Amino acid sequence: MSPDRAPVGTLFRRFRERLAAEGPERLGGPGHPTGHGAKVTATPGADAPVGTGGVGPAANGTGARATGDAGVARTDRGAQEVGLAPHPPRDAEPASRPRRRGKGGGEQLNVPPAEFTSYYGRPILKAPVWRWDIAAYLFTGGLAAGSSLLAAGGQLTGRPALRRAGRVTSLAAVSASAYFLINDLGKPSRFHHMLRVAKLTSPMSVGTWILSAFGPAAGLAAIAEAAPWLPRRGLAGVGRTLLPPVGQAAGLVAAVTAPALATYTGVLLADTAVPSWHEAYPELPTIFAGSALASGAGVGLLAAPTGQAGPARRMAVAGAALELWGAHRVENRLGLLSEPYALGTAGRLLRAGRALTAAGVAGALVGRRHRSLSALSGAALLAASVCTRFGIFHGGVASAKDPRYTVVPQRERADRRAAEQG
Repeated sequence: MSPDRAPVGTLFRRFRERLAAEGPERLGGPGHPTGHGAKVTATPGADAPVGTGGVGPAANGTGARATGDAGVARTDRGAQEVGLAPHPPRDAEPASRPRRRGKGGGEQLNVPPAEFTSYYGRPILKAPVWRWDIAAYLFTGGLAAGSSLLAAGGQLTGRPALRRAGRVTSLAAVSASAYFLINDLGKPSRFHHMLRVAKLTSPMSVGTWILSAFGPAAGLAAIAEAAPWLPRRGLAGVGRTLLPPVGQAAGLVAAVTAPALATYTGVLLADTAVPSWHEAYPELPTIFAGSALASGAGVGLLAAPTGQAGPARRMAVAGAALELWGAHRVENRLGLLSEPYALGTAGRLLRAGRALTAAGVAGALVGRRHRSLSALSGAALLAASVCTRFGIFHGGVASAKDPRYTVVPQRERADRRAAEQG
């Protein structure tokens, strides 16, 4: 701005003073030809005609407003002389609008409550690519571990039916586990390649070695059960003599490695970035250990006579206690991350698992002298183990697909750290 030029505010004030002194004819008031008249809008019902250069007398007092071109209506004074309402000042409050009423009588919000969304609604984590065969692997691994413990209990307490059922089931279950794992890997050679190294910080590597140690021991223990069917003479007779002690040693080796086989899958799931698995790292090994014991007890209750099923009933009680305690913690301790375990497929499976576990334990305790009731209890415990493993699996997958379960806990942890530092 040049120093000899007055400010804009001063020029505007001088213009208003000249306008007040000379009148509205300065800008083409009534009677002054301008080529086009002032455009005025009257209130509805006014009988004043609108013309070029003026307004009718009925416009006085009607509250009409100036809305258009150059003329008297462009100034407050001109509008007052012709009976129009002047323009409101710039700092005037806007007229209040009537509030909209909702169905409940309250004020209807113009903007709906915000919902959590991620970038273009995409998941933040890549959901596990594991299919149903990994969930089945979780079950068969636990069943193999629990059955080997049952077989060891039958071996140490002199219950041959219980020992036999445990050993045979353990071999069948660990064989199914190997199949499900190799089927998920895609090629059998990949399982072999995992044995090239032993990495203690990798649950997958440790689990591969546990499975490799458990499998041959369980196999030898199960083969030893066929010794009484071998001939007494010749090479088969030698096998008939050597297999029982070898089977006893192998059965104990399998029982020693069984706890690691039963729980490492829980560590494997918790070691991932899947929110509801990772946050449940203290409970998942406990749940899987209890589920393994309960499933092994179910095998004993199904296959062994009631007189030899005492260890199976005690295993059922211990396994059910661990499983129900861990499941209760997972569904109540994790806050928002407990939600995937209570909704959808996971919620239905876990609720069914709790009900079947409770029914199986009750039947095992009541049916000590009823063979059919004992067998039904064993079947309920096996079904409960299946439901629990698949429920935990589906709950974790659901939490990975919804970005809310990733971002909200992160924000809560950041807020807690900021509050502690502040």
